[in-house]
Amino acid sequence: MITRLRARLLVLAVLAPAVIAAALTASAGHKTAVHQMTPAVGASPKYAVEGRIDPDLQVGPLRSCQTRLTPSAAGSCYGPDQIRQAYAIQPLLDAGITGKGRTIVIIDAFGSNTIQSDLPAFDGYFGLPDPTLNIIEPQGTPSTPSSPADGFSWKAETTLDVEWAHTVAPGATIDLVVAKSDNDADILAATKYVADHNLGDVVSQSFGEAEACMDPSLLTQQHAVFGQLAAEHVTVFASTGDEGAALPTCDGTGYMKATSTPATDPLVTAVGGTQLIAAPATANPDGTVMNIGGTWMSETTWNEGVGLSDGGGVSSIYGRPDFQAPVVKDTHMREIPDISYNAAVNGGVLGVLTCGPTECGLPQATYFFRFGGTSAGSPQWSGLVALADQMAGGRIGGINQTLYKLGKGGSAGSYFHDITTGNNSVAASSIPGTPITGYSALPGWDEATGWGTPIFNTLVPALAKPGNG
Repeated sequence: MITRLRARLLVLAVLAPAVIAAALTASAGHKTAVHQMTPAVGASPKYAVEGRIDPDLQVGPLRSCQTRLTPSAAGSCYGPDQIRQAYAIQPLLDAGITGKGRTIVIIDAFGSNTIQSDLPAFDGYFGLPDPTLNIIEPQGTPSTPSSPADGFSWKAETTLDVEWAHTVAPGATIDLVVAKSDNDADILAATKYVADHNLGDVVSQSFGEAEACMDPSLLTQQHAVFGQLAAEHVTVFASTGDEGAALPTCDGTGYMKATSTPATDPLVTAVGGTQLIAAPATANPDGTVMNIGGTWMSETTWNEGVGLSDGGGVSSIYGRPDFQAPVVKDTHMREIPDISYNAAVNGGVLGVLTCGPTECGLPQATYFFRFGGTSAGSPQWSGLVALADQMAGGRIGGINQTLYKLGKGGSAGSYFHDITTGNNSVAASSIPGTPITGYSALPGWDEATGWGTPIFNTLVPALAKPGNG
């Protein structure tokens, strides 16, 4: 069921923004006093087109990219079955832990004018149940994006967020809140509306910008809204971004070493990125599945080049929270990410999206897109929390303290894939400000990948355990 609601007095709306700056070229708004969030999928979305889809096709054959091994074969991808296998999600789903009765809130600017048909097409092809999707516009009809490219970036972000939150928690309701624009004030207003109406159990934010580029008064207001959500026992995620240890300067002329808001807020769980190597699927001659593959093999820090790497580093605003004191010793500041998820473009996830010449430069049709970016991590971690909420019989709330407790408890490998290779440095390029030295993955927690990626069938019960949420 899909509903579209425009918020009026007493009409419930939705939850909260998303994390982190991406683009190599900043939007025009970064050159004025009005700053804008950038979707983590990028101002130039990080994707490849993997062919058309027949919207009426039910449970389709494997796409060719699903049968290639990352990273030895270029153009590898994963569908729902492979990700569910790699991160041990399937055992929970088989046991009836699907997120039923819980609500995931996703906020994006501008939204998608085709998500009502794209999501059922995605579900039909991959054999997923259709969820309840509520589309809420708390500020009324969104503004016209500054350009078709800007609009398509947010449309792609919306598609990725909704389809992959649903993949992880197929029984959960999804509330998609569409902010009027990507201006900081409009996204903050949408977030506040969500908090004021206590709408969902977990919030996914897949956008952001450098901390220095957000007006200090808005930063203060944003932190207060996150405090309100924390008091409501809502779990909040944000992606750390796709520019490595860098972010676009506030005037859009180059790169600077920086971390992204809202991911750096201590009341938010910051999601970084990895490149997952999992066994490819195998197909019969007709393309149907012989073996779903997906067995986890290894992961490294995501770094496929300039503008294609895992965000992480040291906040310039927030002091070190208590939960980080056992592991953060080099500074007295908040450091991110807390945890990570697969984000590589080579090894990206499949999504279904309808677009045409003015949006994506292709004939009007419904296509498979292979998405990369830390955008993919925030909605999937939100799905993880929806599963934990169902298992716990209620909201588990903020999870940072528990994540660090589990990580330092001597059995981190039981809950996380510890990523110990790679870095998020930015190589020299034609972009002013490069090269930028970033952070290396190490055993345990680090500024490249946090504690690592989740092992669902052990981490979800640990988060749901009384006293841990």
